Amino acid sequence: MSEDALKQRLAAIMSADAAGYSRLMSSDERGTVAALDAAREVFRANIQARRGRVVDMAGDSVLAIFETAAGATEAALAIQQALSSSGNSRPQQTRMRFRIGLHLGDIIEKADGTVYGDGVNIAARLQGIAEPGGVAVSDAVLGAVRNRVATEFEDLGEQAVKNIAYPVRAYRAVIGPAASAGEARSRPTHPAGRPSIAVLPFDNMSGDPEQEYFADGLTEDLITALSRYRWLGVVARNSSFVFKGKAVDVRRAAQELGASYIVEGSVRRAGKRLRITAQLLDGSNAEHIWAERYDRDVDDFFAVQDEITATIAGRLEPQLGITERQRAMRKPTQNLGAWDCYQLGLSYMYRFTQQANVEAQRSLRRALELDPEFAQAYARLAYCMILEMVYFDAKPEAAALDEALRLAQRAVALDADDAFCHMALGRVHIARREYGVGLKACEAALALNPAMAIAHCAVGDALAYSGRVSDVLTHFEQAIHLSPTDPWRWAFHSYGALALIVAGRFEEAVEWAQRATLVPNCQYWGHAHLAAALGHLGRREEAAAALAAVKSARPRFSLADARVQLFYLESREQIERYLDGLRRAGLE
Repeated sequence: MSEDALKQRLAAIMSADAAGYSRLMSSDERGTVAALDAAREVFRANIQARRGRVVDMAGDSVLAIFETAAGATEAALAIQQALSSSGNSRPQQTRMRFRIGLHLGDIIEKADGTVYGDGVNIAARLQGIAEPGGVAVSDAVLGAVRNRVATEFEDLGEQAVKNIAYPVRAYRAVIGPAASAGEARSRPTHPAGRPSIAVLPFDNMSGDPEQEYFADGLTEDLITALSRYRWLGVVARNSSFVFKGKAVDVRRAAQELGASYIVEGSVRRAGKRLRITAQLLDGSNAEHIWAERYDRDVDDFFAVQDEITATIAGRLEPQLGITERQRAMRKPTQNLGAWDCYQLGLSYMYRFTQQANVEAQRSLRRALELDPEFAQAYARLAYCMILEMVYFDAKPEAAALDEALRLAQRAVALDADDAFCHMALGRVHIARREYGVGLKACEAALALNPAMAIAHCAVGDALAYSGRVSDVLTHFEQAIHLSPTDPWRWAFHSYGALALIVAGRFEEAVEWAQRATLVPNCQYWGHAHLAAALGHLGRREEAAAALAAVKSARPRFSLADARVQLFYLESREQIERYLDGLRRAGLE
């Protein structure tokens, strides 16, 4: 081919593809084809309206080039808004959503209109970073459209781009009413040492190619679910799917993807029975950290996929936390950075002793000295302060409650997309007996991360203390289901018992409190709840044994002590009902 047939020039490149396309096709082939055709028309109209040209629309993908970066960005935003509006009438799981990546760079254009070059590759990689329904742009695009396009951009940091020798700084376009004129705002920064995880495509072991969509859909949903844990870096779907269908060396995959941990798994279907396996491995040495198997009857694929995704994500996150805390504990104190101090603080917190709580707060404050923008450290510190008032000897004074509130508010201000920050803010409000606003904060946490077990527990507490007990157990049961090995699992049972006591359901409260006391790290309140429930039932001998367990852990425990530490209950009736149970159990 002559050089005259090739033209090299600068262009704005758009790369897009439909998220979960295989899953949508397997569910409703005709409907998906119709939706894809309609989406293509939206792309064509908006691309042409902004001096762009469609290069290719193969399969579920779109490739286009524009004369200007502003034109490409305006087209991408208009496309996403139009597709979002048209999809509102369809059920959530059947909506077609596209990822769009934009880059400004050199392309090589052939006479027939096809284009090549690093610019095209980078746009495609940015597309993989984008969220379904979202737009990701390079720093080159941002520099060209700053103050010229009516949207904000959040800094996603530098991204390793496959087959590109240098990292590319990426930004997420803010789509919706929060958008303003083309300014970049930094995404919350994360300390050095934060771990990352890659979910490799789950293997379809069914021997039926038509089941491929379920394995791919499960992988994609798990990537999305893990991304909701903001302390964890998650490798984008398009990067991890490079390994689909290949025999994988875990250490090599971890190195190529820049991942500390690898998740892999398989799906096998026989008739209406479905078996799913998942395992978590250390990327540095391929050692197994966690593995589990799930067997389900298949009536509704989407329902099973949602349930399994939430379950795996809910069980992976605590295990990752344990592994990170163990690593921090092994490091020399003088080498600890902000992330290590944070993990060390958590390791102290989970010991559930008064002195360990003091050490936890000290480590978290040190993390904030090293990194004053560390949102989760603010949230955990606020949470530790509330725990110290509920379980230990810190007085629930106004000054302490006010400081905890300021810390939690600072956490949310730094990272409004972090579910734990909202949950910690909710917990502080609940401790302040501000149940309505506390419930809203905890519900916001669940909206951000439905698999967060401790947020379900917090919602249950807020409902119970405000007298709305009808749905309380559902939240505690969901917390237990999502994270049965959670460091807080004793509390899920214990708080459930307290909710039942204040509701006057003493037989059920005994069962919940007994389950709490069987967990090795259960706090004395679990035994106190058991004593109070048994006292109300007149089972004095059993109640006395429960009280002895309380006194063993907290010798000074008395009715007066309990009254002080139940400061978070506003209802006098609830407090007196609880204390009456302890009194009948023999406590003075």
